[in-house]
Amino acid sequence: MNYSMVLYILGYILQFESAFLMLPALVSLIYQEEAGIPFVITAAICLVLGIVFTHKKPSSSTVYTREGFVTVALSWIVMSIFGAIPFVWNGDIPYYVDALFETVSGFTTTGSSILSDVESLSHASLFWRSFSHWIGGMGVFVFIMSILPLMGGSTINLMKAESPGPSVSRLVPHIKDTAKILYGIYLAITLLEIVILCALGMPLFESLLTSFGTTGTGGFGFRNDSFASFSPAIQNTVTTFMILSGINYTFYFCILSRRIKDAFRIEEVRWYLFLIFASVGMITYNIRPLYANTRDALRNAFFQVGAIITTTGYSTADFDMWPALSQTILVTLMFVGACAGSTGGGMKVSRLVILFKTIRKELSLIIHPREIRKIRMDGHVVEHSTLRSTNVFLVIYFILLMLSTLIISLDEFDFTTNFTAVVSCLNNIGPGLNRVGPAQNFSIFSPLSKVVLIFDMLAGRLELFPLMILFMPSTWREIGRASCRERV
Repeated sequence: MNYSMVLYILGYILQFESAFLMLPALVSLIYQEEAGIPFVITAAICLVLGIVFTHKKPSSSTVYTREGFVTVALSWIVMSIFGAIPFVWNGDIPYYVDALFETVSGFTTTGSSILSDVESLSHASLFWRSFSHWIGGMGVFVFIMSILPLMGGSTINLMKAESPGPSVSRLVPHIKDTAKILYGIYLAITLLEIVILCALGMPLFESLLTSFGTTGTGGFGFRNDSFASFSPAIQNTVTTFMILSGINYTFYFCILSRRIKDAFRIEEVRWYLFLIFASVGMITYNIRPLYANTRDALRNAFFQVGAIITTTGYSTADFDMWPALSQTILVTLMFVGACAGSTGGGMKVSRLVILFKTIRKELSLIIHPREIRKIRMDGHVVEHSTLRSTNVFLVIYFILLMLSTLIISLDEFDFTTNFTAVVSCLNNIGPGLNRVGPAQNFSIFSPLSKVVLIFDMLAGRLELFPLMILFMPSTWREIGRASCRERV
């Protein structure tokens, strides 16, 4: 393990987090609150540690796959540890485990909360909660890569570890240029939503928080009823941007490159949109008796389907009170998630498409044993390594799901609460059902259960592998002991 390079990159992460922490401090200054002082102190600590770690560049700056996965996993853990400190110091979240849960939920764009009264928080804390969504949505490493050339061509191994989906592709030959394009699109969508929400009458501060949570597919609300009290126009705008944020960013790159046909040939996007409209249709029909007219039922169905499949987690209604069919559809969408290459969580539509095509292939081989059939996506053959990682991902996913549900069941809550809490955190959704429904929160769980759910949130955001690899003893061996084959 190239420890010096890992620490070097962690130093840059801490310096960037120091800069990020000054933004809520600035917000507290605008609103004349003392809650911003802990943010300044924490920022200073991060800056000092960051300078210490980066004062000398390592002799070997190469980052192999192992170093990339370890660095990304540790970076997200370190960011969360320091990001939680201001909540405790300013008194908004007195207990550190709760503060860490809230911070991890922010950075991983989960949106699950332990707070029952978010409106009592300071403006600085509200801003930091939502801004953490925006940082974590596209990924802090993608941001850093777009600014700093840390280690040349080795940055692909960091991008692989942080980017959601079964595989990572370059939009352009150079990784730095790819990162710039991704963040450019990300920033443009965010700014567009801010402008539209302000034009609809939402205050600037609330527009910022909403846009951070929407484009980052986070879901931290700043009102106790989430979005139920906002106008239909604002709700429809948020719905639109949630769905847009769940689309693979390759789609937008093709649009910007004037390759419209190529954009709509992306198979994952077509399946993603089909699932949304099919789910909305069934839920609207199912919940129609609960609303005064079809329009209200359709609006709420669209909002909740968009919030769940994109793993944003906002709500306009307490869907825990909806009929069983609608709840089942929403829980199913929790597993599906958004597109790969978007800011959304979940298994990803592309993985499920690959799995269904694999099933079809195996069934065909039973009938025609000598048949040679390749699995294709968007006209390209899916590599064997992608198929293997998809299958392994699925196995690890369900093992982690079962173990987590087993552990938190020690708190003696009902199965629906325990199961949907784990599903919500592992897929970075936000709300679950029953005692963790959209009108409830996660404060009911014990510290042990919260730690388990924190692990699930991190594992879900990092696509399992980077976090799981930390528990392999071979990961921590020195580079000199590594095999030549691994180096090659």
